Amino acid sequence: MDVLDKYLTVWILGAMAVGVGLGSVAPWVTQPIRDLHLVEIGLILMMYPPLAKADYSRLPTVFSNWRVLGLSLVQNWLIGPTLMVGLAVVFFGGVVPGLPARPEFFLGLVFIGMARCIAMVLVWNELADGSTEYVTGLVAFNSLFQILTYGVYVWFFALVLPSILGLESLVAGITTFDVTPMQVFRAIVVFLGIPFLVGFLTRFVGTRHKGTEWYEETVVPAIDPLTLVALLFTIVVMFATQGGAILAAPGDVLLIAVPLTIYFVVMFLVSFGMGRGIGADYSTTTAIGFTAASNNFELAIAVAVAVFGVGSGVAFATVVGPLIEVPVLLALVNVALFFRRRFDWDGFDAGSLETSPTDD
Repeated sequence: MDVLDKYLTVWILGAMAVGVGLGSVAPWVTQPIRDLHLVEIGLILMMYPPLAKADYSRLPTVFSNWRVLGLSLVQNWLIGPTLMVGLAVVFFGGVVPGLPARPEFFLGLVFIGMARCIAMVLVWNELADGSTEYVTGLVAFNSLFQILTYGVYVWFFALVLPSILGLESLVAGITTFDVTPMQVFRAIVVFLGIPFLVGFLTRFVGTRHKGTEWYEETVVPAIDPLTLVALLFTIVVMFATQGGAILAAPGDVLLIAVPLTIYFVVMFLVSFGMGRGIGADYSTTTAIGFTAASNNFELAIAVAVAVFGVGSGVAFATVVGPLIEVPVLLALVNVALFFRRRFDWDGFDAGSLETSPTDD
């Protein structure tokens, strides 16, 4: 696995190229991938090791730190949605000369911006040596909030706000979005609930029968490689399903990629800075940064397809999302590791779990 770790960027870029090539030369693979739910299976498998490694005895400490939780709430449910909608208006609202209105891409970005990440953030945080306990707690915290708010946020930012801004053409002919809490709940159960339950049971049974030391030295190294292997598999099948679309409309892909890239980078840097600003240690700050910078594309895609259809421009925009997230968030993993070396973290102990008890 040292070779895989050392050249991870190369393998991920290679997996993206293989996926696009496969989808282009053999478009018939798309249907089996969807029928067998290979993307969903890959996402669940790559999330399992981080969730099996998390020390759940420390979660009460995580949830008791209201400074970190409050910061995550502001980042995910105020700054993030506002930034994404602002970028959607600039690039697809027809307000900037040379950039015509593209209502379908505007709505796609809104669907993405309102869906906070519950899946791949665990992998990016793991690669950057962030706190598994904090990212698990923050994802769970935001998941509960998402069930209650996603439909309301989509309704406000996609239907109400354009009218307030005088951009009614962006939602012309659309009167409602039928996004129910149950739809959001189902997505969270599949992409977070299943790996969370299996990971928790793995750690619980292992530590109770053999002890924490045996679990950390035997089980964790055995399951650790699954994260990166499953990540590469997921990238291949994800990109394969969109290989034809990417090659057929590369201009649209690049156009959507620009605001998404700006969003990921700005959200990560701002959130990382805010985490350091409250005195959080590196692992906690990293968990805060990646939780805020990632999005729940699975939910955004599911809702876009359900409302507008799989062949719609809205669905296309949501699908482009994870294709851009993979290389950009991978680059931000390296940025986080650079920040760990570059900055002095002595005295930054807010959110530290070093003194928390561990399970035996």
